[in-house]
Amino acid sequence: MKTFKDLEFEIMEDPYMSGRKSRIHFDNGYGASVVSHTFSYGGKLGLYELAVLKHDDIHYDNPVAGGDVRGFLSEDAVTELLIQIQKL
Repeated sequence: MKTFKDLEFEIMEDPYMSGRKSRIHFDNGYGASVVSHTFSYGGKLGLYELAVLKHDDIHYDNPVAGGDVRGFLSEDAVTELLIQIQKL
């Protein structure tokens, strides 16, 4: 199973939105976008926001995110959600 430690983050170089972002895809066709930036839920606190992906698009109709993105996540909480996504 992939965890937070498997994420490869890129630094965001936007003058209005500083932070970092990562995308990961799984064999089941799902994936996750994980960000921590100025405008993400929890980004100003050093926490993460996660969106479930289906192929490359945000996928809201899933039991992991409950129709939205999940915010204010610690590294451990991101790992828990990544595991849930991999089990879809």
